[in-house]
Parts: sequence; structure tokens; C-alpha cells
Amino acid sequence: MYFVNAAVRKLAPERRACVLASLNIPEAWLALGNARVPAATFSALWLAVARELDDEFFGLDSRAMKVGSFALLCQAVLGCDELGRAVRRMLRAFGLFLDDIKGELVVEGESAVIRVANRIADPSDRRFADETLLVLMHGLMCWLVSRRIVIRRVDFAHPRPAHMAEYTRMFSKDLYFDMPGTAIHFDAGQLASGIKQDPASLGRFLRTAPRSVFLRYRNEDSWTARVRRRLHLGESREPWPAFEELAHEFGLSPSTFRRRLEAEGASYHQIKDQLRNDWVIDRLTNSSMSIDDIAAHLGYHDASVFHRAFKRWNGLQPGAYRRRQLA
Repeated sequence: MYFVNAAVRKLAPERRACVLASLNIPEAWLALGNARVPAATFSALWLAVARELDDEFFGLDSRAMKVGSFALLCQAVLGCDELGRAVRRMLRAFGLFLDDIKGELVVEGESAVIRVANRIADPSDRRFADETLLVLMHGLMCWLVSRRIVIRRVDFAHPRPAHMAEYTRMFSKDLYFDMPGTAIHFDAGQLASGIKQDPASLGRFLRTAPRSVFLRYRNEDSWTARVRRRLHLGESREPWPAFEELAHEFGLSPSTFRRRLEAEGASYHQIKDQLRNDWVIDRLTNSSMSIDDIAAHLGYHDASVFHRAFKRWNGLQPGAYRRRQLA
């Protein structure tokens, strides 16, 4: 919900209410830090805010990044023969579209570093602008070479946020806060990678953007991501292992396993609840499965316990959530 709040922050109150309503996001959810929306909904929200503001950068910069700018940027970098040249052209393009935030690529030994210079005054806007630029840059880089560019570490010129666990899936498990500047570090050898895309694949990429930018090349190497994969909720519901059992599966002591999750801003209990919530939201939105069957699938023998848990996660009863999504 942090990202939803940040995305709509620059909209006038009446337009914010209209945009949220059009996507069946209850405005009351903005006050619920634990509430979540599907990736497709956030993608639609990004596009809706861009149309309202005529700004694909959420109104964060003093100069609007007008609708269509990202498509032009993609076309400009498609003509490059290797990733290093594409990244530099990408950064020059962002420098033309935006006034208050810029990036530069430097090579330091075996590491390539994209450093962000950000002079947006408001701290919340400045942080979201850094996050947005990094997501756009990294997503486009991965798409150009048709594989995930592994980020070795990320420096943030901001305090550690409450939503830090999301960073481990978006970027890297190696995160540093309150640094002199925001930067991502990756293997410099990647700069010589050839560009794999062409005009036809660009059209497909843009038709599914921004979801294709921020979702396709998620980091799956963090401990949080490993736990989520291990606990994947399929159609056949297998009992999840106890924390100590899972630590043993990963070859770690329970205390080491706990520290590694805590370093990513996560806990085993939190990951389980997020998986349950994500699965329930998918079933409520995309299936006719009854709420009692959903509760039973998750192991809730008392439906009232499930209803209380869902309301704690999302601020609504599951039936009310389904009615809003299908309205």
C-alpha cells in the first residue's frame, strides 16, 4: 500500500477518489499499511495517474515526463549494440525528460554503478522518485538483454523504510540505508551484453508496460523470495514446515535463518500471511471459489477466524472485497 499511496499523492483529492474507485481500490485502504493490491491493479493505477497528470513520473519532478516519453526512450535505446551504450543513452534521455533527478554510470573495478543525483525537496517524494527511476532503469536493462541483471547491492540515501522487505524482491538482498547517495551496483561485465530486442518485441513490451517493467525481472535470490517459492500455495495444499524445519532444509541454524530474514525486513510469520493474502485475493478476484472453501484450503477450520485474519490484512471482510472487485 505504500506504493499505492505514493502513486496517487500528487492527484487532487477528487481525482484521487475517482481513480481509486475506477480500479476498485477502497480509499480507506490508503491508511492500511498491510493491505495489498495485485500487480495488474498497480500497473493500471500507474497508467491512470499518468493520464491524469500527463506525467509518467507521478508528478514528482518539477518537469512533467509527458505520456509517451517512456516509449520514446525505449525506441532510442533499441538502436544500441550493447548494454553499456544503452544505459548511457537511457540516462541522457531521463536527463532530458526530468530536471530534478539524474543518473550517471561509472565503472569501479569489477562493478558498474548507476548513481542517482536527486534534488527533489520533499523527502517522501525524493525517496519515491529514486525508487521509480531505479525500477524503470533496471526493468528496461533486463528487458534489453532478455535476462535479469543481478544487482549486487543497493545504496539508498534514505532511512530504512517500513516496506524494506519489498526491496529484496525488487532489487537485491544487499541493501544499505542512510548512504551519501542512492546507487545500484552490478557486474561491469554485463555492460558488454548484446541487445536482444527488436521493434516487434518493443511493441509487445510497451503493450504490457509498466507491469512488464516492474514484475517480469524480480529478484528471486533473496531469502524472502526463496521462502515464498518453497511455500508456494498450489491447488493441493501441503502443510507448511515449522520454522526450525525450514531452516534445516536451507542448511541454516534457526537463529541464522531468522537473522537473514530480519536483515531483509521480513519474518517467517509475515511471509506466510502475505502468501495467504495474495492467494486469497487472486481467488476472490479471479475464481468463483466460495469463501468457505477458500478458508478451508488455507487450513482455517473456523471460518470466522479466517474472516478476522482477512480483515486484519485488508481492512474489509472477504465478501465485501469480492463485491468491490467484481463491481
